[in-house]
Amino acid sequence: MNAPHKRGIVALVGRPNAGKSTLLNRLVGQKLAIVSDKPQTTRNRIVGVRHYPGGEVVYVDTPGIHRPLHRLNVRMMDAATDSLADADLVLVVVDVSEPSGAGDRFLMDMVSRVRVPRVLALNKVDGLDKIAVLPRLAAYDETKLFSDLVPVSALTGENVDRLETCLLAHLPEGEAIYPDDYLTDQPERFFVAELVREQVLQQTHDELPFSTAVVVDRFEEGPLLRLYCTILVERDSQKPIIIGRAGATIKAVGIAARHELEAFFQTPVFLDLHVKVRGRWREDDRTLGELGLQERRRPSRRS
Repeated sequence: MNAPHKRGIVALVGRPNAGKSTLLNRLVGQKLAIVSDKPQTTRNRIVGVRHYPGGEVVYVDTPGIHRPLHRLNVRMMDAATDSLADADLVLVVVDVSEPSGAGDRFLMDMVSRVRVPRVLALNKVDGLDKIAVLPRLAAYDETKLFSDLVPVSALTGENVDRLETCLLAHLPEGEAIYPDDYLTDQPERFFVAELVREQVLQQTHDELPFSTAVVVDRFEEGPLLRLYCTILVERDSQKPIIIGRAGATIKAVGIAARHELEAFFQTPVFLDLHVKVRGRWREDDRTLGELGLQERRRPSRRS
């Protein structure tokens, strides 16, 4: 008798910099989420579909759980909590290399209220003494919140196969609804903006990423994919930081982003970047809408 086919939505949640985006990319086998050492890199829900011999999993990466200070952050938290509401399984990702604190307790309180199975991934075990992980493992086990606890390294792939087996085991039975080659519901413009923003994060100072965003003005397909983007900042003083001396920083952003875009789209790319000051854009509904952060936008659920 054949084993039942599993199918469901798995929402990845965790604190900023827990490694959720790296884990999503590892789970789906392709880069869908940008990665940075800056907190709150992920701003939108990002869907990645993975087909296994025994099931179909719709992974949903979410912004890092934090207390919102701007309307932007409120929308980010809406994306995270709405994804929890529609999930069949919640995968909580914790950076085990960092000590737990108030933020960790805030996260645990949030996930304690969901009424679906919860699995904990203790991430970033690479380079750690495995014995040192055991007290954290025991502490989380004592909460009785999780059906399973799995130490992993999203960066190296260590134990991720065990995590995938665990996730499938806790999902409901159901037939696949997406074609085998279906990967994500995000439009191409989203990935353009994100890959450019990733390079802005790489090339600029620590304080700047929170107040920058990227808007795709034009997307022209053809033998040469022509992309025109605007990098938004909030203050006049931030514009020269993005541009750099004699345009060096924005040139570096453009070269690195074009390389990533050509790899992603598998075609030559022309990339044109401009920097624009838009004061208080993090509080502006129109700008947040342009960035795909609609108010209380819920992930679609197909069944």
